Amino acid sequence: MSPASSVPPVPPPGSAVSVVGIGADGWAGLPETARSVLLDAEVLIGGERQLGLLPPVCAGRRVPWPSPLRPAVRGLLAAHAGSRIAVLASGDPMFYGIGRALTEELGAGALHVLPHPSSVSYACARLGWALEDTETVTLVGRPTARLAAALHDGRRLVVLGADATAPAAVAALLREHGFGPSRMRVLEQLGGMDEDCLDGTADTWAHPAGDPLNVIAVDCRATPDALRLGAVPGLPDEAYEHDGQLTKRHVRAATLGVLAPAPGELLWDIGGGSGSIAVEWLRTHPSCRAVTVERDPERARRIARNADRLGVPALRVVTGRAPDALAGLPVPDAVFIGGGLTVPGLLDACWDALPAGGRLVANTVTLESEALLADRYRRFGGALARLAVSHAVPVGGFTGWRQAMPVTQWSVRKTSSTPSGDN
Repeated sequence: MSPASSVPPVPPPGSAVSVVGIGADGWAGLPETARSVLLDAEVLIGGERQLGLLPPVCAGRRVPWPSPLRPAVRGLLAAHAGSRIAVLASGDPMFYGIGRALTEELGAGALHVLPHPSSVSYACARLGWALEDTETVTLVGRPTARLAAALHDGRRLVVLGADATAPAAVAALLREHGFGPSRMRVLEQLGGMDEDCLDGTADTWAHPAGDPLNVIAVDCRATPDALRLGAVPGLPDEAYEHDGQLTKRHVRAATLGVLAPAPGELLWDIGGGSGSIAVEWLRTHPSCRAVTVERDPERARRIARNADRLGVPALRVVTGRAPDALAGLPVPDAVFIGGGLTVPGLLDACWDALPAGGRLVANTVTLESEALLADRYRRFGGALARLAVSHAVPVGGFTGWRQAMPVTQWSVRKTSSTPSGDN
């Protein structure tokens, strides 16, 4: 019997699992409906901290979550199938909480969710911030670098920290990105008897590590000389570390425009160079995903550094030569080819990988690659464009135009599963 088949099935729909949100105020802060569920439960599952908030009158068997938590969910629920189960969660279980994992395992119909105010709701209430105008960034189980993508002058952020070291790490990142003047308030034990608030700026943050149960409120303020990174594609070229292999700003903006990223979609960025196309694809929405393929190991390392610095550390970098390096990658929603068009089989492999409705965009500056794109345009349609950008430069004591190499761009949406070899 395989390990997977030895795990009993999780409780079926109809045997509802209750999910109860609880705050730092513990039992005293729970409404009667939540208390009744916990008193009736035969099995109480939660973190050690949440379980410790319950009084002895809750007589169900207490089962702490193991670590790591996510892989254990199915087996733990299966082990207690047939019992009345109540799962404890911090605050709102459906807001960066265990509710998502339980829904994926059981389905929404098998859950009875009783939410508590989230720490973000508490923080906005304490600060007088409108919740709908405040962006939430979680660093729980995620790199601190992802905060960089949310930094905009004047923006208000609530950052969910993983532990007591999070405020210092956030302050360091703010300073590194030119946001040292930003006001930081660390709100600890929100809603509890020991609630506290530490105040300061990222530049002067010197508070020692405090309570691990904290959220960090940031009023973003940039220094006058901080590099401005907008919310749309076309970041300044100087935002990237590169060796010359960089899709320049104006062409990059036009390329992302036709790639048309949407939430949750996956991009293949072939011939990553500096990774700029993949980075800016990911910056359009937190749920976007991207894989960049780069044959040169040093450039691959550079791409990873750019992704970290620009707030998208989830970018997957594959070091290898396409098309061989494409084997085993998840099916893309869009493909960008910025280099290697003349490599035998590359363009066909990318086209064949796309599902119906997928998009492909390819850029080139050479006549040889341009001929390939013209042939595909004839066979599959789409749009063929030439992008030419000129910049003003000194000419003696005057100013003139210097034109960059024109870029030929083919963009197309695949309307059927027709393979590349068919006409």
